[in-house]
Amino acid sequence: MTYCLGIITRAGLVMASDSRTNAGYDQVNVCRKMHIFERPGERVFVVLSSGSLSLSQSIITLLRRDFDNGAGLATAETMYDAARVIGDQVRHVSDMDRAALEKDDYRFNVHLIVGGQIQGQPHDLYLVYPQGNPLCASEDSPFLQTGETKYGRPILVRGIRYHDTPLEEAAKYALISIDSTMRSNVTVGPPIDVVLYRAGELEVRRRRRLTENDPDLQAVHRQWELALRKAVLELGPIDFDTFGQKAP
Repeated sequence: MTYCLGIITRAGLVMASDSRTNAGYDQVNVCRKMHIFERPGERVFVVLSSGSLSLSQSIITLLRRDFDNGAGLATAETMYDAARVIGDQVRHVSDMDRAALEKDDYRFNVHLIVGGQIQGQPHDLYLVYPQGNPLCASEDSPFLQTGETKYGRPILVRGIRYHDTPLEEAAKYALISIDSTMRSNVTVGPPIDVVLYRAGELEVRRRRRLTENDPDLQAVHRQWELALRKAVLELGPIDFDTFGQKAP
């Protein structure tokens, strides 16, 4: 399994992913799931992939080949167009591989999140489904997830606000979300790749890869756990004396 998320605010984007792949209890490996396509000053895209590793690699390889040759993402005029370019490659790989996979009872399973910006256009964030169709994040729903999403969703719902959350705080929310997921599911694990993109920069300037022993990742885990315990202690008492009594 895997966990990837993208956060969009008025100030920019935070993109984050784990790096653990799992093909069984005795086949746990590390593989980067964050892929960057950029022409500094003109356009930048950060693509996160989840699902079948072989399908993801095929799609990213095709996207990279076209981008390096000045096609595909290199010619997209808007972020919607970029999401559609990715969707086209998803469908292309589906045409090549889906029948063979389903013949042996394997699902065509791949999801991609793309965040970025093109010169003259606003920054944006999309999720591309296995069918190739894109979903856009919004001010009301300013984050997208894929993979093992349920454990890390509550903190994002409670904390992320498109207009009010600074990027640096959004990055903390992303790390807490991933930490919560790692605590609950062993198929999600470090290294954790994080990009903080400020709108208008048109290149990746802030990028971290946090290993299991990284002091910042350990601090997030430790401080968040202590803060949760303190918050519970500071909650008001719950009145159990009236439990089960009928109202007058």
